[in-house]
Amino acid sequence: PAAPRPPPEPGDKPAQSYIALISTAILSSPEKKLLLSDIYQWIMDNYPYFKNKEKSWRNSVRHNLSLNECFVKAGRSDNGKGHFWAIHPANLEDFAKGEYHRRRARR
Repeated sequence: PAAPRPPPEPGDKPAQSYIALISTAILSSPEKKLLLSDIYQWIMDNYPYFKNKEKSWRNSVRHNLSLNECFVKAGRSDNGKGHFWAIHPANLEDFAKGEYHRRRARR
């Protein structure tokens, strides 16, 4: 049997997918929706690995938000700059349980 892996160091890259990181950020907000800049900030606040990295990881966040049907735009921000992002209702229950499978949301 394989030896158990040591817990990750604070500066290590998280084992979660970008879908999991984004979903956890959104679910942590009281309104269950966040602006793109707030998603970036939540990831940096909770995963120091991303603070010192080049900013290319942000492209992966944007890519996941726009190409995965599990994320939907949820209205414009108060200042009109950007949209809120939320989890599609078909995925909400699974994501809340930590199940981040890539099944397409039924619309």
